[in-house]
Amino acid sequence: MGEIKETVKSIAEAARQEFRDVGAADALEALRVRYLGRKGVIRELMQQLGSLEAAERPQAGRLINALKEEIVALHESARAALDRKDSVARVQQEVDVTLPGRPMRMGKPHPLTQTTDEIVDIFARMGFSAVYGPEIETVHNNFEALNMPLDHPSRDAFDTFFIKGRDDLVLRSHTSPVQVRAMRAARPPLRIVVPGRTYRPDTVDATHSFMFSQVEGLVVDRDISMADLKFCLNEFALAYFGEGVRTRFRPHYFPFTEPSAEMDVSCIFCDGGGCRVCGSGWIEVLGCGMVHPNVFRAVDIDCEEYTGFAFGMGVERLCMLKHQIHDMRLFFENDVRFLSQF
Repeated sequence: MGEIKETVKSIAEAARQEFRDVGAADALEALRVRYLGRKGVIRELMQQLGSLEAAERPQAGRLINALKEEIVALHESARAALDRKDSVARVQQEVDVTLPGRPMRMGKPHPLTQTTDEIVDIFARMGFSAVYGPEIETVHNNFEALNMPLDHPSRDAFDTFFIKGRDDLVLRSHTSPVQVRAMRAARPPLRIVVPGRTYRPDTVDATHSFMFSQVEGLVVDRDISMADLKFCLNEFALAYFGEGVRTRFRPHYFPFTEPSAEMDVSCIFCDGGGCRVCGSGWIEVLGCGMVHPNVFRAVDIDCEEYTGFAFGMGVERLCMLKHQIHDMRLFFENDVRFLSQF
């Protein structure tokens, strides 16, 4: 038994040294065959077990198996080292490692996403919370609950895409249905903004698209007036377009607000003097008004107790104005030369 121990110890020391010093794949294979092959060192040791006493064989077998496992591990480690060495050599032959590396271009949010985030952040500073909803909406939420019954003329202006096989579902034509959902889910007071994509069957040109982004807002509480609406939107215009911008409100018609208005800002290009962009010194930026009582009735809010105002703006339009972009289609062409400017 003592002789087996010494033999195993001697073989282990020699194997460690040989596998550590091996420098080529063929030499490594030769070592594997010599130690682990059919006629290798480990096989010869196993054959010697028969000459030992029966009581000594289990311990001797464990020693030989431990030696075999160590040699297998030595072989795997040496092979991995040779593979790494070959890989480095191959790269050095095929690639000029002295050339400068290719710079990694960092991605960033799309300009429309940046604009949406900026708008939401401005209103967040005034106490508004962002609320999101589905882009596939019910006809009721998209039209009827917003005071647009089937026979109402205004419904043509908000026409949208219907879902095939489902007369009760549409791609939303504005984010106002989310306001309906919010008013049903929580009682006043409410102060929310609703960003998201919307869809209408428009012709695609420099200023129109069948898909566009909106940010709408809603405030519902006791004693809300048109003065609150004008103050809130004037503060938004100053924050988004910069100090010195002026606002004006023109009477308009929207089915879901009464009274309704469109808000203009003094032209940011000519400071209201009149130029090729504005023509008159003013640029329309959004629509707004006091929430129509019929909308409150549709969501079971007492219009005698509560009042509110709502507004909506096109993200593309605001982004185009601020950055002097003249073609809306640039936002959707995925041209890195254009997008990298933002």
